[in-house]
Amino acid sequence: MGAADVVPGVSGGTMALILGIYQRLLEAIRAFDTTWLRLIAARRFRDAAEHVDILFLIPLGAGILGAILFFTRVVSLPQMVREQPEQIYALFFGLVLGSVVVLLRGLVPMRWRDWTCLLAGTLLGLVIVNVVPFETPSDPWFIFLSGALAICAMILPGISGSFILLLLRKYEHVFDAIGHFDFAVILPFALGAISGLMLFSRLLVWLLKHHYRITLTTIVGMLVGSLWLLWPFQARIYDVIRGKQQLVYSSPVWPADMGGGETLAGVLCVAGIATVFIIDMLARRRRTTEHGLL
Repeated sequence: MGAADVVPGVSGGTMALILGIYQRLLEAIRAFDTTWLRLIAARRFRDAAEHVDILFLIPLGAGILGAILFFTRVVSLPQMVREQPEQIYALFFGLVLGSVVVLLRGLVPMRWRDWTCLLAGTLLGLVIVNVVPFETPSDPWFIFLSGALAICAMILPGISGSFILLLLRKYEHVFDAIGHFDFAVILPFALGAISGLMLFSRLLVWLLKHHYRITLTTIVGMLVGSLWLLWPFQARIYDVIRGKQQLVYSSPVWPADMGGGETLAGVLCVAGIATVFIIDMLARRRRTTEHGLL
């Protein structure tokens, strides 16, 4: 999830959905409520930890933070995206395409309302990924707002938090700050992210609980729409902003020839699809074993 959140156009929420931990993640985030605060105030720390599924959140959070630091300070994934976009995006394209197939298979048979929500989600995803970036301020209040919007996108499959930061012209600003421990930027961004996470996770949990098929088919549609941006071969237009190249527009194209780079991209795409199918197969096998034991 951490590696996905660093790549513009890829959502950490998508990875959670692929890995089968999405709903558990939302429930754990939502559990930071008044009950949790009362348990903390009563010094019932063990009960408070169990209430928020801390044994799930700690390793997950450590993995996300570790990946973000690794892919910003050790291996610069944003730089790799700029220098080798076809190969990086091909892998994630395969992961998302495979997850769409797996999720739709779980929704069979599809009714007319499901198809309508799928189409609506696809159109919404296409609209979002085709928005042109625009200039924004770098004041703390806007960094706070950027954090809130980005975290909502990060936990919503199909919309990338990094892509939202690109639209707001805050992608390199925020990730450079994380890489250099610039707390003047990190602090308001983190506060905004926490606020957005608390509010949006509750909405998603409620929607999945009361309108599961509508919510899930819309999410799958947004995944389909995001494939427009994740297609590895793009005609990309860059603009130099404050001395750095920024992607301002991209449109999918078919590769002119199939050289070594294109072949590698194809292999990585297939590897992404296969990875999702293997994860799904292992998850279904585990569920079958658990039901057998019960």
